[in-house]
Amino acid sequence: MKKVLWFLIGVIGGFVAAHFTNKDPRGRDILAEVDARFNEFTGIIGEAYREERARLTDPASD
Repeated sequence: MKKVLWFLIGVIGGFVAAHFTNKDPRGRDILAEVDARFNEFTGIIGEAYREERARLTDPASD
């Protein structure tokens, strides 16, 4: 139960920190850059997953 409490404190603390960071124009730029990199990363992972899935489900591609 103690670990769950620390986890929740960390999540809430992260939201509070992001809220205050987003109020500052420089912080907003930093968060936008982090968001763009995260979206790029998830796009690459998603594309790799779709390619692998297509390769495994299409027997003619071997």
